[in-house]
Amino acid sequence: MSDTFADAATSEMPSDKVADLVEYIVCGLVQDEDAVSLDVTDGEDGALIEVTCAAEDAGRIIGRRGRTIKAIRTLARALGSRVGTAVEVEVLG
Repeated sequence: MSDTFADAATSEMPSDKVADLVEYIVCGLVQDEDAVSLDVTDGEDGALIEVTCAAEDAGRIIGRRGRTIKAIRTLARALGSRVGTAVEVEVLG
């Protein structure tokens, strides 16, 4: 049984951990959590995480002068470097 768990853990991409973090943070910020979706695209040079949300929640994620999304990107890049992948986060309102 432990072999099955180990296989499941190794099949997860490093970008999945970063996407989980981004999703957790974004869902804490928005009013409509059901409208939040993440599209993770893994490439040879890193991962792109596109956050789609309700139009009225995009401002909450971006923040004043982009401070909130900048903080989210900093956290995502820090975790990405720990798990061995480059990460970019984009918001699609």
